[in-house]
Amino acid sequence: MQIRDKSIFHDSSVIPDGAEISGYLFRDTPKRYYFVVEEDNTPLSVTVTPCDAPLEWTLMLQELPEEASGEASGEPEPLDQQKQQVTVDEGTELFTYKGNDVESYVAASTPSGLYQLQLLSTEKDSNFKVYASTTPESDQPYPELPYDPRVDVTSLGRTTVTLAWKPTPTGFLMGQPVQYCVVINKEHNFKSMCAAEAKIGADDAFMLAPKPGRDFSPFDFAHFGFVPPGKGPMSNKISRAYPTKPKMSDIHKLCIGNKNIFTVSELKPDTQYYFDVFAVNSATNTSTAYVGTFARTKEEARQKTVELKDGKVSDVFIKRKGSKFLRFAPVSSHQRVTFFVHTCLDAVQVQVRRDGKLLLSQNAEGVRQFQLRGKPKAKYLIRLRGSRKGASTLKVLATTRAGSKQPFPSLPEDTRIKAFDKLRTCSSVTVAWLGTQERNKYCVYRKEVADDYGEEQRRREQNRCAGPETRRKSEKVLCKYFYSPNLQKAVTTETVAGLEPGKTYLLDVYVVAHSGHSVKYQSKLVKTRKYC
Repeated sequence: MQIRDKSIFHDSSVIPDGAEISGYLFRDTPKRYYFVVEEDNTPLSVTVTPCDAPLEWTLMLQELPEEASGEASGEPEPLDQQKQQVTVDEGTELFTYKGNDVESYVAASTPSGLYQLQLLSTEKDSNFKVYASTTPESDQPYPELPYDPRVDVTSLGRTTVTLAWKPTPTGFLMGQPVQYCVVINKEHNFKSMCAAEAKIGADDAFMLAPKPGRDFSPFDFAHFGFVPPGKGPMSNKISRAYPTKPKMSDIHKLCIGNKNIFTVSELKPDTQYYFDVFAVNSATNTSTAYVGTFARTKEEARQKTVELKDGKVSDVFIKRKGSKFLRFAPVSSHQRVTFFVHTCLDAVQVQVRRDGKLLLSQNAEGVRQFQLRGKPKAKYLIRLRGSRKGASTLKVLATTRAGSKQPFPSLPEDTRIKAFDKLRTCSSVTVAWLGTQERNKYCVYRKEVADDYGEEQRRREQNRCAGPETRRKSEKVLCKYFYSPNLQKAVTTETVAGLEPGKTYLLDVYVVAHSGHSVKYQSKLVKTRKYC
């Protein structure tokens, strides 16, 4: 073909027959593509896929003059003579569309000529894809959708959603390599694969190759905020997955091979997600979108809330890494509310909300007291979160009574027992511990243990809520009262006698409050001298 007016090809391209091309539009700047149909009665298919924004596109036919039929002597004509011979008219408009759907113009028979495709994006700079073919029946560029193209939610949980869809006939009927890709996000469904890819970002590789010697890592949901890398959502029906790099947008994509069922896990409870499935021709990388779906994960199972009574101690047990909710609703108006928390084993996290508003969030170990300003008819919700190490037991008391005595004994900041090595004999050891400015009762107990008694055993027995009543009478050494107005001098010593030479003993000190509640200091391992 000899096109005389070369100016129309400025910043334009020719679309190859039977191939999908990608392009980029600047806002409000039209772009033209050209496609040649050489013979009359030729079928034609043109498909435009918007990616980032809605597009306006128009397909026009410009018939070729007789002089440009290609019958030439082989000798090039002077340029000024060419310009006089052929001019290209405005042409005939065949089809126009405006929107963000994947739209096609299909004709079973078209005249020969030069077809012009003009595209425009009025919203923003945008990516797009264009496919044109004169043999659409045999090409089958895009995977065909089944008669029911919907994605179904077959199972719904608090953190999981199982999806299923009917397979594309392109794979098993035509033998083309087809795989499925799933896109999950919290905003909306996508009408094309390139729209999802544009959202994630142009720099994001669709499938990342694994490092030599390493398998593919699991699907990364780190940005949803559910699991560390290496524990991402995986379908129990999928053996391998291809990850994407985490981005700031809450959108993830995953190619799962030719399976048509997939379980997404590690989602947030009570959250709406949008799911899209794309059939992808692995050979050409062209894709077709199924009709996407959305689903809201189920709410977290509501735990039974323990009701606290004013001024009464409640025993609470929390599973490892578990939580417990306590509710305190004072009957009368109050100026202040005081919460006492006595942890028996490991530290726990304490959160207190008043009428839904978070007032405090702290870790508590030992005996802690929290005093909050009251409010008429206020209701308090206390959340206790357990330790990662193991189960937690604790005692909790809430009261609005001003001046009421603390049920638990006051403790110094340091609850260790110190043993004096130089005062150690074959039959006795001397120990010291800190007290407070309040007069409390202290009871000392001893127990002979094996020489290989270790820290792990001691930790298992370190229940600070178990009082002297759980001990044998033969293990009791003594009980005494002690306090000091001067905290600097609030220390007491005691010699534990009647021990055997070369033996290991576990010493415990209990401080007992007036109410009868007791707290155990940190246990101390001591050993008598073997030779004296």
